[in-house]
Amino acid sequence: MRAVRVSGIRRLRGLKNISWLTSRQLNRLVDALTLSGVKKRDVIFDEKQSPESAYLLLSGVARITCRNRKGNRTLVIMVAPGMIPGFPPPVSGIRYNFRCEAVTDCQIGVVGLETFIEIALGIASEDFKRMAASYSGRWDLVQLRCANFMSCTLEERVALILLELSENFGVRDRRGVRLTVRASHQDLAELVGATRPRMTEYLASFERKHLMVRDGRQLIVRRDRLETFLAHRHSSASAGKLEERLVS
Repeated sequence: MRAVRVSGIRRLRGLKNISWLTSRQLNRLVDALTLSGVKKRDVIFDEKQSPESAYLLLSGVARITCRNRKGNRTLVIMVAPGMIPGFPPPVSGIRYNFRCEAVTDCQIGVVGLETFIEIALGIASEDFKRMAASYSGRWDLVQLRCANFMSCTLEERVALILLELSENFGVRDRRGVRLTVRASHQDLAELVGATRPRMTEYLASFERKHLMVRDGRQLIVRRDRLETFLAHRHSSASAGKLEERLVS
């Protein structure tokens, strides 16, 4: 039994977004979790289920999808092992039908949100929610209004999503950061709000500019070059706007 507990604690400690918990907290969390396996392509949970539960992806890869304005289901976030992000609060008159799906076979841990907050923060769930609402406000409403990554160009959005995926699913490679999850052109297109052919064009362009490398069906992201590219684009855009204001 002790070996099982130690193994469970080590697994939780390896999860990026809860690795800050103490051994005592991890020990309590191991006792509180309900474990289950979810097969590839099955739904882990959706917005109809209780929002009062916290879901931990212990192994595998998941994704969060929603319905777009045309009613088609589209990819929003790829999820690496760790705590699965909660869905945005509902907005009156708008339905997105969020759901979390297994991309591979997954192991899931579920714990009551109230229990998790008490273990992790030592405060009551309602107190935390009031504090979070006061501090963050409803930025999710602002994000709904600000389409396409705060008015970034499609090329910039592709660079941003490659950086995000390399942060969550990357391992060091002599040529950069290799993505451990297969990112199809269609998946990437959905993440940035583009068509698959346009995504293919931009990936080919990024490869020619040495911002990424294609190795068979895997992508190797050159983070330093992408960050420099984005910084240059941002400074150029800011300079152009300043010039326009001066002229006017």
